[in-house]
Parts: sequence; C-alpha cells; structure tokens
Amino acid sequence: MVIDRAGLAQFLRHRRASLQPEDVGMPRGQRRRTSGLRREEVAVLCHMSTDYYARLERERGPQPSPQMIASIAQGLHLSLEERDHLFRLAGHNPPVRGSGGDHISPGMLRVLDRLSDTPAEIVGELGETLRQTELGKALTGDTSHLTGPRRYFPYRWFTDPSARLRYAPDSHAFLSRLYASYARQAVTLRGPGSNAAQLADLLLVESAQFRALWEKHEVGLLPEESKHFVHPELGALELNCQTLLDPYRSHSLLVYTAAPGSESYEKLQLLSAFA
Repeated sequence: MVIDRAGLAQFLRHRRASLQPEDVGMPRGQRRRTSGLRREEVAVLCHMSTDYYARLERERGPQPSPQMIASIAQGLHLSLEERDHLFRLAGHNPPVRGSGGDHISPGMLRVLDRLSDTPAEIVGELGETLRQTELGKALTGDTSHLTGPRRYFPYRWFTDPSARLRYAPDSHAFLSRLYASYARQAVTLRGPGSNAAQLADLLLVESAQFRALWEKHEVGLLPEESKHFVHPELGALELNCQTLLDPYRSHSLLVYTAAPGSESYEKLQLLSAFA
C-alpha cells in the first residue's frame, strides 16, 4: 500500500480540530485561541515529538511505522473504524480485529481521562497494562511501558518476586490461584497458538508454582471484594476495586477507592504526592 500524504494530513488536522482539551483529560488553560487541540498537545498524547507530528500534518517526513500510527490512533481517541482508515492512509494494512488488542475504545478512554484524581488503570484480558492514571502509577507502579512477556502481570507475578511487593503477603496464595485460574480460562477461550496459550506455555516452563496450580484445573475464581496493597511510602492500604468491562475489546477499567473516613482513605489523599 502507498501512503496518501494529503489524505493523512487532512484527516489528522480534522481530528485534532474536533477534540477539546477536556475531551482527552487535559487542562484548557487561559488565552486559548486554537479551536481544537494544539499540535504539541497531540504530540504529548501520542508520545512523539511535536516536530514529527507537525511534519505529518504538513505532508512531510518519512512514512510512519505501524507502531507510530497505532500510537496516533490511540492518542486521538479514534474508533476502530477510524483507526483502520488511518492505517490505510499511512500505507499500512490495519491490525487484525478481534477481542483483545491494545487499542482502547474512545468511550473507555474518556472515562479514564476524568479520573485524574483517582488510582485507575485499563488492562487487557491477560493482565497487560494499557493505560494508567498518574495516581494509578503511584499505587501499583508504572507498568504500561513494559514489553515482551513482562508486560503481562501473571508472568511477572510468577517469575519476579518484586512484582508481589505491593501486595499484602497474606493475599499472595489466593492471588496465585486466581491468576492461574484466569490463565486456564483464557487458554480455553482463545485456543492453541493464542497469546494466552503462549503465555501459559512460558509459565509452565519457568514457574514451579504455576505448574502446580495449573494441574489443579481451577476455573471460575472471582477476585476478593477488597484488595490489600503495601505502598512503599504509605504502607498498608485496603481498597475496593470497581471494574468496568468493555466486552468488545476484552479490556477492563479498574478503579481503586477507599471507604470515606478510613485510614486507607486518608492515605489515598496523600498518594498524589508520589504521582
């Protein structure tokens, strides 16, 4: 496929003009003259330099890679149809559709953008972190940048002891059973050769605990109502985790809250200092 530079530039300019700062969780600021987002704001959302993004809007520069186009699609809060259109304009075949994948729906992103004062994160069905609020990073650690098997939380849980440090020790045994249960259900759902199956095969080789739990064939376990964290500065926190599921993408938005008046509630007010 050949890049359509003029079409790509026009589409990007139109999408940028149609978004307001509050639509993407950004402050509007004073003396704003731009009707939509500024180029530098879009660059921040897409994790690229302003100069690189500006060249795309001016029909210049090298052909963007599929990874760069995926980042732009997410940053501009595109729907799947708009994302696929953007890929074709850039001269690439769109990613194969289906449940899972890294592209978060605009609706779920809008909800996350409005949770700037709350620990929250969006995760995939295999426990990969797709997006976190700043307070979410402060609570559970910044994990959205991880690649390879380490991007999947169950892999880190069973292979890296440091992954368990932010969780109360007396909850480790149940969480291990829970993640093994999730893995078995995902493998059954997605089938041989899927990402779930590859992750399970990797864990069966690298973790004796996972092998033992896998052989028990436990499925259907549900998470406990309260999660017990151990923050490196704030200490123990008992939080409720509310989950919003996107059934079309198999993504979950996790929002962590504490009972008003509790010690954990007071500690959450201090969490922004570590964000």
